[in-house]
Amino acid sequence: MNTKDNIEQCENYAKELHQILKYNEQLYDVIKKAERLCNMPYYIGAGCITQSVWNYQNSNAPMYGIEDLDFVYFDEKDVTYEGENSVLEHIIKGIGEQNIHMDIKNQARVHLWYQQHFGYAVEPYKSLEEAIDTWPTTASAIGVRLESGKLKIYAPFGLGDMFQQVVIANKLRITREIYESKTKKWSQKWDTLKIIPWD
Repeated sequence: MNTKDNIEQCENYAKELHQILKYNEQLYDVIKKAERLCNMPYYIGAGCITQSVWNYQNSNAPMYGIEDLDFVYFDEKDVTYEGENSVLEHIIKGIGEQNIHMDIKNQARVHLWYQQHFGYAVEPYKSLEEAIDTWPTTASAIGVRLESGKLKIYAPFGLGDMFQQVVIANKLRITREIYESKTKKWSQKWDTLKIIPWD
C-alpha cells in the first residue's frame, strides 16, 4: 500500500469501529456517559474494544467473552489510592451500575502496585498514551473516547491487527507467561484468532 492507501484504510477502520461500538449498546452507553463525567485525560479501552470487534465479526452477542470494561485516566497530581477510589466512585455513580466489572485505574500510579501484582518493578508512565503503548498485544493496545460526539481513537499499533484478528505480543512490559496465558484464554473464546507465538 502507498501512504494514501494507508490513510484511507485507517479512516475506514475508524468509521467501522465507531459503528461496531454502537452495535454493542451496553459498552457504547458507557462511552457516551463518560464524555461528561471525566475532566482528565481518559480512554475506555483494551479488551472490551477489541473483543467487541471480534464478536461483531464472528456474529457473537456484543458482550460475549468480555470480562470487564477498562476505564483508564491520568492524574499525576493525586496518585493516592484514596484519590483513585474517589474517581472510581464518581464514574460508577455517573454511569450507573453495570452487570460487568468496570476496571477504573489512574495510569499515573500503576508503578506503585505493579511489582506486587506482577512480580517486577516498572517506571512511572509520563502520559496516558505512554501507558497504552505498553498494553499486552498490538490488537488490544487501543483506547477510545467521545469528543463532541466524534470518536477519538488512540491505537499506537494501528487497527489492522484488531480487524484482521491477529494477536501479536507487545513485549514492552509483559512476560511470555502473561502473553501465553492471555492468548490461550482468548483462543478458547474466539477460535478465528491468528495467534502469533511469543518467539
